Amino acid sequence: MRLSDFDYELPPERIAQHPADHRDASRLLELDRRSGAITHRRFPEIVELLAPGDVLVLNDTRVIPARLVGRRPSGGRAELLLLEPVEGTRWRALGRPGRALRRGATVQFGDGRLVARVVGREAQGVRVVDLEHEGELLPLLEEIGLPPLPPYIDREAQPEDRERYQTVYARRPGAVAAPTAGLHFTPELLDQIRARGVVVGEITLHVGLGTFLPVRVEHVEEHVMHAEHYEVSPELAELANGRSGRLVAVGTTVTRALETVADEAGAIAPGSGRTELFIYPGYRFRTVEAMLTNFHLPRSTLIMMVSAFAGRERILHAYRDALAAGYRFYSYGDAMFIH
Repeated sequence: MRLSDFDYELPPERIAQHPADHRDASRLLELDRRSGAITHRRFPEIVELLAPGDVLVLNDTRVIPARLVGRRPSGGRAELLLLEPVEGTRWRALGRPGRALRRGATVQFGDGRLVARVVGREAQGVRVVDLEHEGELLPLLEEIGLPPLPPYIDREAQPEDRERYQTVYARRPGAVAAPTAGLHFTPELLDQIRARGVVVGEITLHVGLGTFLPVRVEHVEEHVMHAEHYEVSPELAELANGRSGRLVAVGTTVTRALETVADEAGAIAPGSGRTELFIYPGYRFRTVEAMLTNFHLPRSTLIMMVSAFAGRERILHAYRDALAAGYRFYSYGDAMFIH
């Protein structure tokens, strides 16, 4: 299986640069993965696509303001994207300019309230940095950090992004990218879903490098996923295992976590850890029966996952259909419900 099998042409102007005026104002493409039938809807119609007894699973991770812009001792600008804590005051991070961030280099942020020193380097350009600061780190990041918007959003972060690049149910800080399928929900819409008899549960998967790292090998099977931290509670496992309807994953991150903890029969075991699960065509899904997701980058692990779920040809056909119908793509774009 080749990387080029998951390519498609996307005009740059179809990449959403800003969120919709209202969270639930986005469009929704419904794809029946058995028949291939496509229906164009508005996102609030997701309520009608869910049935009493279904269990809808959300990812409650919260995006931290992990993008830091600072100065080197020379006065030159430098940026860090914090990825995840390692141990003590050490974090994994991506940085630029890469040549200036060798071992021993320091960068000051927030008028010196946070100092990062490069202490090591790992694969794929990841640096290990030691962070020096007073007080708790997360409140300091809220003051001096920026929302880590993806690189295809070609603008600086704005005040609205602090709220809109975050789900309304985000509560557990740790992600460096939003679980974007959940960005469309409002509290009112979730209330309507619950009133319909759908059970709503939560898992945690802190979105990190594993989700957005580019695939650099031509043979898909050779790609190695970067591990991401997940937590699945006993309460969620009980809800999922006792359901009378479908298990519906909101996003690829939820799908990855649930499939990680499911056994061969589809039963979910509670637990926490780090998952390196890479889902691409040929994978047999154990427990997820429907998926809400956004439209993903060409050649990405995410388009491979949805292709595994619905079939590569059906996904690429649906993407072409969405382009013809004027859908907006990627993080701030429209959504797709696959069942």
